Order: sequence, then C-alpha cells, then structure tokens
Amino acid sequence: MRRFTFIRACFVLTFFNVNAQEDTKVVLISLDGLRWQELFTGADSKLVAHKDFVHDTTDLKSDFWRETPEERRKVLMPFFWSELVQIGQLHGNRNKGSKVNLTNSMWFSYPGYNEILTGKADDKRITSNDKMNNPNKTVLEIANNTDNYKGKVAAFGSWDVFPFIINEDRSGVPVNAGFELAKGEDLSEKEVLLNDMQPKTPSPWGSVRLDAFTHYYALEHMKKEHPNLVYVAYGETDDFAHDGEYDAYLKSANATDAMIQELWHYTQSDSFYKDKTLFIITTDHGRGTDPIASWKDHGNKVKNAGDVWMVCFGKGVKPLGEITTSEQVYTNQIAPTVLKALSLPVDKQMMPAEALPLSK
Repeated sequence: MRRFTFIRACFVLTFFNVNAQEDTKVVLISLDGLRWQELFTGADSKLVAHKDFVHDTTDLKSDFWRETPEERRKVLMPFFWSELVQIGQLHGNRNKGSKVNLTNSMWFSYPGYNEILTGKADDKRITSNDKMNNPNKTVLEIANNTDNYKGKVAAFGSWDVFPFIINEDRSGVPVNAGFELAKGEDLSEKEVLLNDMQPKTPSPWGSVRLDAFTHYYALEHMKKEHPNLVYVAYGETDDFAHDGEYDAYLKSANATDAMIQELWHYTQSDSFYKDKTLFIITTDHGRGTDPIASWKDHGNKVKNAGDVWMVCFGKGVKPLGEITTSEQVYTNQIAPTVLKALSLPVDKQMMPAEALPLSK
C-alpha cells in the first residue's frame, strides 16, 4: 500500500496541477471495451487477416493496415492522432511505459462504469451486469443535487443498463439509454427523426442500440439544453468484439473517432462551450491478448483485461500529446477530476483517489 501511494503521489506532482476551473463544462465519454492496443498501435497484425474474425480480410487491410503502428493508429482513429495529440494528452501506451488501470477486480462493464463515475471500486456490491440500481452516487448525481448544476446534467448510453448504473430514479439525472426515445414537448426536428428511425433500425443486440443513435441524441440535447455536465457512453466496440467481428470492431472504433470529433468541433462553435469545455475519454475495461481468441473477452480470468487507457483535452489540459514516460494512472481518478473541474467539493471517503490535475 505504501508503494501504491508513492506512485500516485509522484504522478500528481509531475503530471497535472489541480486547480478548480471557473465556468468549466465537462464532457465525459467512454468507449466500451476498446483495447489500448488498437488505440495506440492500430489494427492488430494477428487479427486483421484472421478469417475466423474478419469477413473480408482484403477490404479490412486496405482500410486499416499500414506498415507502422503510428500509421495504423492514425488511419484507424484520425481525429485522435491528428488533432487530439496536438491539444491534449493520451495515456495508456504500455509499450512506452504509460499505464492506466482499473482498481476494481471484476474487469467487466458495470463495475468499470461504477468506478469511472463514482471514483471508487465496489467489489462487494457491484458484482454483475444485472439491472440493479447503483447504491453509490455518481458524479452526475452529485452535480445534479447542487444549486449550480441542478437540471444541467445529462447522460446518454447505448447499453440499457445505464439508467441503473446512474440510478436515474434517485439521482434525477435524465438518462437516454438502450432503445429509449427522446422525450418532451419541444423536440427538435432531428430528435423527431431519430425517434422515428430508431424503432425501425434493427440492432444486432437485444440490450444495446447502435451508437449513432446515442451520439445524435446527445448532440441534439447539447445544442438545445446546453448541459454543463454530459456523459456519453458508446457501446458497439464491446459487442462487436464479443461477437468475434474484428472488422466491425475496427470500423466502429473509426466511426466513434469521427463522432467524438463532431462533439468537440460543436463545442468549439458554440459560445456556451467554446474554450470552456473539458473532455475526458476512457473505457470500462480492457480485453484479452493471449491466446488470440481472448481478444473477444474480458473479466478477471482474462489476462490483462484490467489494462485500459485515458485521453484528456480541452479547457485546462496541457498539450503533452502521447505520454511516453513511465507513469501509473487509475480510472478511479476520473470522478474527483470531474468534480474539481466543476468547482465541487470532493468527499475523500467516497472518492479517496487524487484527482488528475489539469495543467502542469
């Protein structure tokens, strides 16, 4: 425990400097089960031409295979590696000594999201992906229960368990997730169109909708309501991986890169968000790497499925680019970071981890 504390203390002193940011907005994003390997090295050489996991290997290699990891990651996620690398920080390339890990021991979705959103693992109570109302308070609930942010918080997710993870009933945070439609009497034209399209667009999965609906419901809400704190949880990458569809997994990651670019460019075109918005992006768990087929799975019996990644950019973030020095970061540091960015107090009993400082 002493060594763990020392490593984290060093990180806090050298990586960021914690300062509450006046009038900061926060967009928190997760990509379910996206491996750090694809983010930092692009298409996996063992999988991109594997006929058990790819329908058309020639097509996929044309789209995403290049000779070097730097070229492969850029063609897979061009926004991350053309623009974000210039303005933000990318953590988790373990090949270069940057480590991001979960602190929960489960290494699957509900425990991962609980850790991200509450700042603390709960291995005694959060032990499955069942639709159980979260006994813990998320940063969304904490913010929504303050005078400054009441009614200015919203969440959007592709997975239908998010209303329970966020505990929508208790928290009062509106959560549009699964196959829910936009609600209200003043829907925009695009929200009306999305409501019409979603029931007519079959999803491959019974509990997860296609990410484009999650994305555009979130974007339309941001344009109309201007929430100060938004959580957007994309889900396709995990489900395509479980299905063993490596081609769809890569194409989904590429599409999500473009959707995040759209969110960022929107915030920089709107006076409410421009130069005032902090983006934090991460994932709820990693995936297997050895043997080859383990890439489809995760959980504590899958080696290295607790290895994840984190990206920060926007207001208050020093543009350090890809972190290539030795460090250890944990996803339980995200929740206190969000609260500090919003100038809200952090209960150290609830969130014992240190926040990620936002500028050196």
